[in-house]
Amino acid sequence: MPTACREGRPGVSNVATAFPISFEFFPTKTPEGAAKHVQVRKDLYARQPEFCSVTYGAGGSTQAGTFSMVRDIQAEGMQAACHFSCIGATSEKVRSELQQLKDMGVKRIMALRGDLPSGYGLGGEFHYASDLVAFIRKEFGDWFHIEVAAYPETHPQAKSPDADLRAFATKIQAGANSAITQYFYNADAYLRFVEGIQALGVSVPVVPGIMPITNSSQLMRFSDATGAEIPRWIRLRLQAYGDDVASIRAFGLDVVARLCEQLRANGAPGLHFYTMNQSAFTLELCDRLGL
Repeated sequence: MPTACREGRPGVSNVATAFPISFEFFPTKTPEGAAKHVQVRKDLYARQPEFCSVTYGAGGSTQAGTFSMVRDIQAEGMQAACHFSCIGATSEKVRSELQQLKDMGVKRIMALRGDLPSGYGLGGEFHYASDLVAFIRKEFGDWFHIEVAAYPETHPQAKSPDADLRAFATKIQAGANSAITQYFYNADAYLRFVEGIQALGVSVPVVPGIMPITNSSQLMRFSDATGAEIPRWIRLRLQAYGDDVASIRAFGLDVVARLCEQLRANGAPGLHFYTMNQSAFTLELCDRLGL
C-alpha cells in the first residue's frame, strides 16, 4: 500500500492495536439541538476517537456555532479540530480568528478554501486552501496540526484529475500535515488517489471520510451537490427499497462496513466518520468493525 498510510507491511493494515478513528459534527441550530448533541458526543467519546471535528459554513456563516461547539468539545476533554474556510476573508480577520482558536487550546485545523455565500464575489486575500495553509504556518509556526481536504473522485471544479492531484500536492507543500477525504463508496478511487499523490512525492496520511447510508434522498442530494459518486448498483438498491427505512439502514450498514474493511485491509491510516450529528449508525458500524 502507498506510504501515505500507516507503517507496516504493504497492503496490510495495523489493526491489532487501537485503530485511529475520528468523528465529524456540524453546529446545532437550536438550544434543544445543542442539548441533545451533548449525549451524542458522550456516546461517541466512548470509542476513544483521536479527535472530533466541527464544520464551518460558507463564508464562515456558522462561525459562532462552530467555535461554540469546539469550545464545548475541548471542555469535555476531547481534542477538537475546527474547520476553517478562508475564501473572501482578509488576513487580519483570519489571524484574529485563528488566535481565538489557539487561545482556546485548539491544536488542529481543517484548512479549507470554502464556498462564498450566494451573491458574493470572490474578494479577499485567500483564493485557495494552500494560501490559508501557508498563512497559518507563517503566523503560527507548528502550533496547529493542519488537515486539508482530498477528493479521491476528483474535485468537481478541477480541470482534470492530474490538475487536482497537483493542487493537493501544493497544499501539502504549503505545510499541511495530513488530509481527510470527501466521502466515497469505491475503495479503488481512494487507492488510486493515494498512488497518484505518491507519484508526486507526497507521503502524508490520507484518512478516508466515511458517510453513513441511512437516508437515500438525503444521500442523493448531498452527492449531487458535492460531486461524490454513488455507484449505480447502490442507487438502484436504494431506489428499490423506496420508503423502507429499516432495509435502507441495514443495506447501508453492510455497504459501509465492507468499504471500511477494504480500506483497513489496504492500509488506510484511520477512518473519519461523518456522523450527521447522530450516534446510532456510527456506533453500530464501530461494533461491526471491532473498533
